[in-house]
Amino acid sequence: MSELSPHSPLSVSELNRQVRRLLEVSFMQVWVTGEISNFSCPSSGHWYFSLKDDKAQVRCAMFRNRNMFVKQRPRDGEAVTLRAKVSLYEGRGEFQLIAEGMELAGEGELRRAFEELKLKLSREGLFEESRKRPLPTMPKQVGVITSPTGAAVRDILTVLKRRFPAIPVLLFPVPVQGKEAGPAIVAAIASANRLNACDVLIVGRGGGSLEDLWAFNEEPVARAIAASAIPIVSAVGHETDITIADLVADLRAPTPSAAAEKVSPDQAEWKHRFLVYEQRLGAAAQRLLRQEGMRLNQLRERLKHPGRRLQESAQRLDDLEMRLHRQAQNLLSARRNQLTHLHDRLLASSPKQSLKNRYATVDALDHRLQTAVLSVLRHKSQHFAKLCGHMEAVSPIATLARGYAIVSDENGQIIRSEKEVRTGQKVKARLSDGEIHCEVIAPA
Repeated sequence: MSELSPHSPLSVSELNRQVRRLLEVSFMQVWVTGEISNFSCPSSGHWYFSLKDDKAQVRCAMFRNRNMFVKQRPRDGEAVTLRAKVSLYEGRGEFQLIAEGMELAGEGELRRAFEELKLKLSREGLFEESRKRPLPTMPKQVGVITSPTGAAVRDILTVLKRRFPAIPVLLFPVPVQGKEAGPAIVAAIASANRLNACDVLIVGRGGGSLEDLWAFNEEPVARAIAASAIPIVSAVGHETDITIADLVADLRAPTPSAAAEKVSPDQAEWKHRFLVYEQRLGAAAQRLLRQEGMRLNQLRERLKHPGRRLQESAQRLDDLEMRLHRQAQNLLSARRNQLTHLHDRLLASSPKQSLKNRYATVDALDHRLQTAVLSVLRHKSQHFAKLCGHMEAVSPIATLARGYAIVSDENGQIIRSEKEVRTGQKVKARLSDGEIHCEVIAPA
C-alpha cells in the first residue's frame, strides 16, 4: 500500500478494495454463530441475510454454488453456525461475511457425536461387508418399521403394490423423531425377530435435518440392526442423508421407495421370465414331439400287419408240429427195436430152468443139513451124559449123601481141623439135604 498524502488521495472504490483485501488476508476463515434475520433469496439463487446476537449484527451473503449443499433453507429467527470469510461489499462499503457453509445451531455437536460413534462401530467391524447378508429373492412377507402416518410408509406400500402386490406387508408402527424414537425402533426390531414372520425388514423414514434423523444415529439402534437375525434394509432420508443405520444395515437404500424396489421382485420381469420359460418349454415340447413322431414312423415301418404275423406264426407252428411228429415216430421206432432186442435176450436167458436146478440143490442141502444136525445132537448128548457121570462121581453132594458133612464157621470159612475151633464157638454143618447150626462143646 502506498503512503497516503494529500496530493494523491484514494478514490472511494480504491479504498473499499484495499479494505476488502486487508480484511480477507487478516481473517482467513471464521466460524460465527448467530440468529438469522432479513433473509432473502432473489431469482439469482443467492442468499442474503443478517446474522445477529443481542448486541450486534453483520450482513452476510451465501452464493448459489455454496447454498446448494445446505439441506434446509434457513428461516428468520433460526440460530445457525456459519463457516465464512470476512469481506467488504465494495459497492456500498459494507462490512459482510461470505458464507461457505451453514449448520443449524447444535448440529455441530451432533456431527461430532456422529463421527465418534461412526469411528467406534467401524473399529468393531459393524460396517464390514463380510457380515452383511443377501436379501431374499422372493420374500414371503416384508416387515416395515416406520411411522404409520408418514410419507415413507405410503411410498413403500405404493411401490410394493406396483411391483409385486402378492407380497404381504407387516407394519411395526414407531415414532421416527424425538426421544421416544430410538427405543421404539429397537423394540420393533426385537419384536419382528421374535415373531419371525418376515423374511426382510425395511427400517426408515423420510428426509430431514441431522437432528430430525438422529434416532437412526443412536448406538442402541445400530446394535439392534446389527444383531437382527432378519436382513434389514435401511431407508432413512433422501439420497444425500447418511446415517449410522445405513452403514450397519445389510443394505442401504437412498429412499424408502428405493428400499421397496430392492426387497420386491418386479412382477413384469417375472411375467417376462415366465413367458420366456413358457416359450422354451413349448419349443422343447415341440422338439420332443417331432423326435417321438420320427421314432413312431420308424417303428411303424418295422411293424408288420397282425394278419401277416399270424400267418407266419401259423406256418411256423405247422412246421414245428410236423417236426415233432417225425421226432416222435423216430423215437417210438427206436424204442420198439430196443424192446424187441431186450425181449429176445430175456427169452434166451430165462430163469425158469435155473430156478428149478436151484430148488433141487436147496432140497439136497436141506436133507444133508438135517442129517448132520441130528448126528451132531446125538454125539453131543452122549458126550454130555458121560460128563455128567464123571461130575457126579466127584461131586461133594454125592459125598454128603454118603453121610459126610461140611463144617464152616459163622463167616462161611471151611473148618478143616479141630485146631481151628474153640469151645462155645458157633458153627454150621452142611448136609446133603440142608444145614444145621451147632456149638462146639469141646474139641475132641
